[in-house]
Amino acid sequence: MKLKKSHIILLVITLMIVSCFDPSKPNYQYFPNMYESVGYKTYQESDAFPNGIQAQEPVEKSIPRGWQPYEYEDSNEGYENAKLNLKSPLEINEQNLSVGKELYEIYCSVCHGSKGDGQGILMKREKFLGIPSYADRDISEGSIYHVLMYGINLMGSHAGQVNEEERWQIAQYVMKLREELEKK
Repeated sequence: MKLKKSHIILLVITLMIVSCFDPSKPNYQYFPNMYESVGYKTYQESDAFPNGIQAQEPVEKSIPRGWQPYEYEDSNEGYENAKLNLKSPLEINEQNLSVGKELYEIYCSVCHGSKGDGQGILMKREKFLGIPSYADRDISEGSIYHVLMYGINLMGSHAGQVNEEERWQIAQYVMKLREELEKK
């Protein structure tokens, strides 16, 4: 009898607890934002960043992964310094010259011509006038690299199209074209 009575009491208590449970709202929410997300609007004011809606700035003097700093500034003085002091770290060999030629044909020959004489297809069609021949210019590997990095006059920067090694390969090939033009 006592056993029956304790079973009945236990059953009543269990029914009372279960009857209070609402399955649409759990009683204990350890991470409530997972159940009921907070609605954020695009560009709304936020206190997540100290300067308002803008993202955090990178740490001062930090360098992005894979990027090498270029210490010559984008000015006439920087160009002259690069022309005099900047030397190619790559060995002059057939592989670098062939890659340089391939890249030159893609990025440079439309203006400068396949021989470096300034008679590219855009010059012939008079889209750009006054493109110089490499034989007429006092250039070095460093100045070519600098111009590929920043651009000069009407020529824009090619830093977004070719990486550091490819710029040096193009510079080697341009110097080879210049030598061939001077022989003529």
